Amino acid sequence: MGLSFPLIILIVRFLVSLMMFYLILLASSSGVQPLCHDDERFALLQFKESFIINLSASEDSFAYPKVSSWKPDQISDCCKWDGVECNKDTGHVIGLDLSSSCLKGFLNSNSSLFRLAHLQNLNLDDNDFNSSPLPTSFRLLSRLTNLSLSDSIFSGQIPSEIFELSKLVFLDLSYNPLLKLQKSGLRVIAQNLTNLKVLSLDQVGISSNVPNILANLSSLTSLSLRKCDLHGEFPVGIFHLPNLQLLHIQFNEYLTGYVPELNRTSPLESLSLAHTNFYGELPDSIGHLKSLVELIAGFCNFSGEIPPLGNLTNLIELELLFNSLHGSIPQSISRLVNLEALSLDDNHLSGMVEFELFLRLRKLEALQLSRNNISLLTNPSTNSTFPKFRILYLADCDLREFPEFLMNQDQLELLDLGENKILGQVPKWMGNISTETLWDLALEHNFLTGFDQLPVVLPYVNLNVLKLDSNMLQGSLPIPPPSITFYSVSNNNLTGEIPHWICNRSLITELNLSSNNLSGLLPQCLGNLSHSLSLDLHSNNFHGTIPQICGEANKLAMIDFSQNHLLGSVPRSLANCTKLKAVNLGNNQIHDIFPSWLGILPELRILILRFNQLYGTIGSSDSNFDFPKLHIIDLSNNDLTGKLPSEHFQNWKAMQIVDAESLKYVEENQTQVTLVGNRMSHTYSFSMTMVNKGRETQYEKVNDFFIAIDLSNNRFEGEIPDVVGNLKGLHLLNLSSNFLTGPIPFTLANLTGLEVLDLSQNKLSGAIPLQLTKLTSLSHFNVSHNHLTGPIPHGKQFDIFDNSSFSENPKLCGSPLSKKCGNPEDSLPPSSSHKSEFSFDFGWKVVAIGYGCGFVFGVVSGQIVITKKYGWFMKTFAIGQPNRRRVNWRGRRN
Repeated sequence: MGLSFPLIILIVRFLVSLMMFYLILLASSSGVQPLCHDDERFALLQFKESFIINLSASEDSFAYPKVSSWKPDQISDCCKWDGVECNKDTGHVIGLDLSSSCLKGFLNSNSSLFRLAHLQNLNLDDNDFNSSPLPTSFRLLSRLTNLSLSDSIFSGQIPSEIFELSKLVFLDLSYNPLLKLQKSGLRVIAQNLTNLKVLSLDQVGISSNVPNILANLSSLTSLSLRKCDLHGEFPVGIFHLPNLQLLHIQFNEYLTGYVPELNRTSPLESLSLAHTNFYGELPDSIGHLKSLVELIAGFCNFSGEIPPLGNLTNLIELELLFNSLHGSIPQSISRLVNLEALSLDDNHLSGMVEFELFLRLRKLEALQLSRNNISLLTNPSTNSTFPKFRILYLADCDLREFPEFLMNQDQLELLDLGENKILGQVPKWMGNISTETLWDLALEHNFLTGFDQLPVVLPYVNLNVLKLDSNMLQGSLPIPPPSITFYSVSNNNLTGEIPHWICNRSLITELNLSSNNLSGLLPQCLGNLSHSLSLDLHSNNFHGTIPQICGEANKLAMIDFSQNHLLGSVPRSLANCTKLKAVNLGNNQIHDIFPSWLGILPELRILILRFNQLYGTIGSSDSNFDFPKLHIIDLSNNDLTGKLPSEHFQNWKAMQIVDAESLKYVEENQTQVTLVGNRMSHTYSFSMTMVNKGRETQYEKVNDFFIAIDLSNNRFEGEIPDVVGNLKGLHLLNLSSNFLTGPIPFTLANLTGLEVLDLSQNKLSGAIPLQLTKLTSLSHFNVSHNHLTGPIPHGKQFDIFDNSSFSENPKLCGSPLSKKCGNPEDSLPPSSSHKSEFSFDFGWKVVAIGYGCGFVFGVVSGQIVITKKYGWFMKTFAIGQPNRRRVNWRGRRN
């Protein structure tokens, strides 16, 4: 029986519907993606227009403006734009990666960015948002799981709205040093962002403890809090987070803590504690962390022995420098077959170490063993399998000769063999190693006499740093390549003039030729070294005038031409050196008035012109340009006259501040490569000679807080001004060997940090003020050869000074002098302030008594007159009898 027609129609419709459904499924499975939504496309275009493209806004060498591909064309699909990711099903923008896109401008709360409500991933790293505060509108992006704003110049307080993004798994706000996190911020993060796997806040100002609650983030795989001004004890529980792979908390110098015993199953790969105050021993359990790739714990307070690390076969970098580790270097280190960098500098490691131990590490590129108590034996049995070193720090390793394995090194970048006992000449084969790669060569503090080839033309074409100080080198200056930036050959026996090649080394930042036997005129082209930070030529035999040093854009920070035979005046061109911190022209034959015009230099801290021929008076001061940061001035042994410069004393503001906690040195920085290509800061300091406690003292480094005035051995006259007492930061004051008169001002008692006070060889008079006994830091006091009178104060520091501090003052008495004071009641001299108070006190009492007596006398007299006993009164007091002398009311005859 056949099918009815309606049934056939029904079957056909079903088959067509089935075919249509199949085609729809086929189309969707073919990957056809819907176009992006117009409103989101328009929002992206608005975001693009709110910024300018500036190539300097991003630091990445591969940076390019991704938004350049964004076109306002109506048919343009924003899902295909560079840096944009859309949902494949809905077409909504869910990801935006504009890292290193050269964007410059402000990010405001009303930015169209915050209309992308479906956004899950946002990366704006490495742009320049011009110190914008982080907008509170981030709360509108409630679906965010990944937020990265690193290194993009944001500022201000991190808004709490960011911590409301509860779906965040990845949060990176690092390298925005102008950003601040409220003190409870880490606690709020731990409470609200419980899904976090990655938290990076490097160089964000946190300034708080690390709360224990942070150890509750069990999903955390990476925690990076570098250079955040953290303090307090670091929670031990964070080391035990079950998924933690990276923990970086270095450069928090006030953060303390210790490394606990670690779980064998810990997935930790990178641990960095460097430049913190962590202490104690490193636990043996570190040796069980088989996933560990880098252990960086330098510049801490770790003690004990290096734990056994032989099982850490994945370890690439091991850095334990600048600690207090002791014992021997463990043999197990030779099993770290993937190790590329090993740094054990500046510990207390001891014993003899076979260099063969490190030659087994075929991948080792950087080795630092300097300044321990080890003796390094460098006589390997074979040279066929040496690792190719890039960095070798072997200073102070008791080496007696150049290690022969160096002959096979052709990739060295840094070689430091300083502070050893290497004797004789630098071998000729040293001129054949790593000539293309070596940029830092340090051979200082040995017994080297020269080079086994003449003339000494260094063959290292890319050499930046050369240190040959404190050897016994003879002959002329070694000739470096044009690439040289740091050239230091001080404390040798080098002779001759400064050669002309110096004029072609325009990249030099430090030139140190001090303490040699160099002579001749200073070349005029020294002024062409516009990149120089430091010029040190002291203790040579140079003569003639000082060339004009500073031109335009000069960076000179330190100049030391002292202890030569230089003539003429202080070059006026120094006024152009706006970054100068220290000037030392002492011990020359400079004939000039005091160069008050140097007061215009905003950074000048040290001015030394001692032992010259300065003459005349020190004129009045201009408060706008009067040495705003001056800490040390030494004008001793000149021919200066007139009164002490009281106006200058008033304007030397930096000397009026007590800052003993600032234990820094006057120094400059220069970049230097250390382990595995990382760069660190290398510093070199300013040194000087100054009379301290009656003897010349060499300061190899100068504390930045040290404040001193030495005006001794001149012809200053008049009184010591009271305003000296305002210079409360002074540690040394020397006004000896002048013609000063008058009393010692009691205001000197305000100088509570004063350690040296020398007023000897003057014409001072009066008593030694009792108030000076308040100077409890005073360790040297000299007022000898003056005209002082009265008893010497006693008590506190004054009890430690001997006869020489007070001698040749004929009218001084009391201990420690043999002359006793005549009146025992005058064992202590009255101070000037006490004297004035006593005079006032005595005066008003006498006047009051007088007025009282007069009042009583008047009342009695009046009463007598009133009662008509006039005759008796006249007779008794002899009034009207001219032949008698009167007796006044004090009982004295008139």
